[in-house]
Amino acid sequence: MSLAEPFRELVRACFAGIWIETLEASEALQEIATVCRDEEWTFATWDLEAGFRSPSATEGAADPLSAVRALDNLASEGGTAVLALPNFHRFLRSPEIVQAVARQILLGKARRTFLVVLAPETEIPPELSRLFATLEHELPSREALREIATSIAVEPGELPEGPDFDRLLDAAAGLTRFEAEGAFSLSIVREARLAPQTLWELKYRALKSRGALELYRGTETFADLGGLEALKSFCKRSLARSRQGEVRARGVLLLGPPGVGKSAFAKALGTETGRPTLSLDMGALMGSLVGQSERNLREALKTADAMAPCLLYVDEIEKSLAGLGGSGDSGVAARLFATLLTWLNDRTSDVYFVGTCNDISKLPPEFSRAERFDGVFFLDLPGRDDRRTVWDLYRRCYSVPSDQPTPEDADWTGAELRACCRLSALLDLPLTEAAELVVPVAHTAAESLGQLRSWADGRCLSADRPGIYRSTRTPSRRRAIPRDPSTN
Repeated sequence: MSLAEPFRELVRACFAGIWIETLEASEALQEIATVCRDEEWTFATWDLEAGFRSPSATEGAADPLSAVRALDNLASEGGTAVLALPNFHRFLRSPEIVQAVARQILLGKARRTFLVVLAPETEIPPELSRLFATLEHELPSREALREIATSIAVEPGELPEGPDFDRLLDAAAGLTRFEAEGAFSLSIVREARLAPQTLWELKYRALKSRGALELYRGTETFADLGGLEALKSFCKRSLARSRQGEVRARGVLLLGPPGVGKSAFAKALGTETGRPTLSLDMGALMGSLVGQSERNLREALKTADAMAPCLLYVDEIEKSLAGLGGSGDSGVAARLFATLLTWLNDRTSDVYFVGTCNDISKLPPEFSRAERFDGVFFLDLPGRDDRRTVWDLYRRCYSVPSDQPTPEDADWTGAELRACCRLSALLDLPLTEAAELVVPVAHTAAESLGQLRSWADGRCLSADRPGIYRSTRTPSRRRAIPRDPSTN
């Protein structure tokens, strides 16, 4: 829904204070002005640079306080007047202005005068929080982006067709109208046509500058990842149905010890399914002001919703929410967790969420309940056949001769197999000697791995084979450390 219709409804219902959250104040003003013109309402604006602009009153509004008071002059018998104040949230730190705004809103119901604040975020002072009705000016839809593209690409051959146009709109999703116009124009200058590559590049820079979200640009595929066949098949099949619009896929939670390929799988999944992969850094959300962290998370999730269809990836989510249940961070972790839970449960956008976790005991049980995710998968240490596949992958990657024998690799993770091949190439050592420099996590964290397997037994799906995970393996015993004969 566009901004025009909900705005018209609030004015007709006599909500005298309206707060519009928008990243494009000029576009929002145009929509409001169009509604006022159609309804024959008096429309005026004030901002710090241009001052007060109205067809009937132009005096006494040189500063923000007088601009609010000027709404009195717009009132007329039987008429409706709207005063729009773009970026006015900057002035709501003054007690005089807050008091004047409250007075105008309370009087506005009887006079049919409406005060509209346009701001990039909803930061309403507590004195005014009950007086404003809030609206959200959404980022442009795919249809709006299509109109922008067709208005810019007017020469033959500049506008893609069919599936290529769909890929272009996927790349443009999440941009403002101003950003989309600039990206389309730059694409024509560079490529002489509208091409997704330029849009992805600009979007990557924009997301990186904001800190919390990053657009992953790797090229890994499932062919670069050994094993996990059940998990691969499950995700590809569910995302294919979701793309067709039959049933919406929600995402997966991946549980397992470090090094078994949870992060690598999340990165390869986007490439395999043709979806952009957004990586959410929960630590970058933290702000120094009360409520800032939660607001940052809501903005990040809103951006992900606007970029749908996409994949949103959070690594080691239990560490991101460290402190949950404690009071050392004044409840910030708990509020972030509640915000994330609400989004996971209520979202309607085609955002596929992939979370990874090394220690499920640090997360409350409601996080992994049904309908938050399509499935909770346990990624165990790779089996013998999977290890053979991984050895072949990393031998080719690091040019390790294929005739070199592999060392004893029971209970090794994929990361440890890779480390062995890399050290073999780096130090010019045979694999068997390089293996002496690798200490598997199954030895350094044998107890926690056993606890993790015990928890996952019967509670998670298996990533390697269809069905429920059943623990049938125990980590091998730690390597004995030679005793120094000089000690007693």
